[in-house]
Amino acid sequence: MTQESIRRSNASYSNMYGRVNQNMTHERMKVYFCTDLDKSVLVNNFEKRGWSQVSADDDWNFYWAGVQTCRNIFSVDSGYRMNDNQMINHFPNHYELSRKDLLVKNIKRYRKDLERDGNPLAEKTDVNWSGGGCSTRYLYLDFIPVTFVLPADYNMFVEEYRKNPQSTWIMKPCGKSQGAGIFLINKLSKLKKWSREAKGAFHPQIAKESYVISRYIDNPLLIGGKKFDLRLYVLVTSFRPLKAYLFKQGFCRFCTVKYDTSMTELDNMYVHLTNVSVQKHGGEYNSLHGGKWSVQNLALYLEGTRGKEVTDRLFGAISWLIVHSLRAVAPVMASDRHCFECYGYDIIIDNNLKPWLVEVNASPSLTSTTVTDRILKYKLIDNILSVVLPPDGVPDVRWNKIPSADALGNFELLIDEELAAQEEAQNSQQNKNSKSMGGNRWK
Repeated sequence: MTQESIRRSNASYSNMYGRVNQNMTHERMKVYFCTDLDKSVLVNNFEKRGWSQVSADDDWNFYWAGVQTCRNIFSVDSGYRMNDNQMINHFPNHYELSRKDLLVKNIKRYRKDLERDGNPLAEKTDVNWSGGGCSTRYLYLDFIPVTFVLPADYNMFVEEYRKNPQSTWIMKPCGKSQGAGIFLINKLSKLKKWSREAKGAFHPQIAKESYVISRYIDNPLLIGGKKFDLRLYVLVTSFRPLKAYLFKQGFCRFCTVKYDTSMTELDNMYVHLTNVSVQKHGGEYNSLHGGKWSVQNLALYLEGTRGKEVTDRLFGAISWLIVHSLRAVAPVMASDRHCFECYGYDIIIDNNLKPWLVEVNASPSLTSTTVTDRILKYKLIDNILSVVLPPDGVPDVRWNKIPSADALGNFELLIDEELAAQEEAQNSQQNKNSKSMGGNRWK
């Protein structure tokens, strides 16, 4: 956007709020959008609202951008400053949550901080392994598999590995997605061999890319003998105070080949990785349903096979996991008021119905693989816009970001620290009032 464009844009917004032109109202304001993604689920939703598409160099109110564009806009060098009627779909340092190594670092720091403060949430317990080893785990915050960043944590990883040498670990490059570069190991020798073949991958001066290595969840819940994970959409409109919403229409992604932990299948990604980008190349892939199943169907299946009480407990644990992962990054996240973000949470459920956070995506795919997929993603974008925009539908960062119940659509409130604080203050005041009126009035 040129400086002249910004000047004209700012002038028009000044007019809109009555500082120059008293007659200009929100109803008459035209909303301009631009996007880096040529996706019909986006453009159709924007145009349905009567918005007009412009390029990034023009005056825009709403930008659905790629992560790199967002970084460029917020970089110090750009000198770009957004005005009150502009919104963008990423937080400046979203990678604190979506980059695998930083997510692990932030969750570990969060737990340590709670432990230092004596918070009961940080209580620990001992876990005995079948192989004879023993490890300490967090009782309430044990929602990510034991994970180390390589090469930095290599010695700590070896120490943990030796406590249970029969375990399998999964190796992932920190900066990649869609299953790229992932492999499983069950012997230290395999890791060392890979390191040599990667030409000094663990030599800090040479390595350009870091990896995370996590204990593999080798007892996943299976349905029809196949492994699956959950893709859930979480919308964050603010990190301080934290305001987050869960989209109720998430889905399961199934592997196309039955689960097998034998050595011969350790390298078969169709057995172990649920990513659609991997599974769609398999001979067993079904393009009609895309290997997907709705969260509602999963809940019904679990209620029928395990009971309603444990199913409700599982979904409560999933909400708990999401909230605490967001709280873990909130202190380091640049909570710019122009921003919101929809994250794709990938969660695996083990056969004890315990959920594990696998990773978080800042740009979950908007590509539709089936008709059901297209309907879901269209609804997702429509509902996101309803939640992040003020009631009149015009971007305005001065709005308090408290949507009405009707505006939530298929989203449900996970946490709103501002509302929680207001309710706490009201309850406190009510308690004071009741005490002043005499605590025993019903005697």
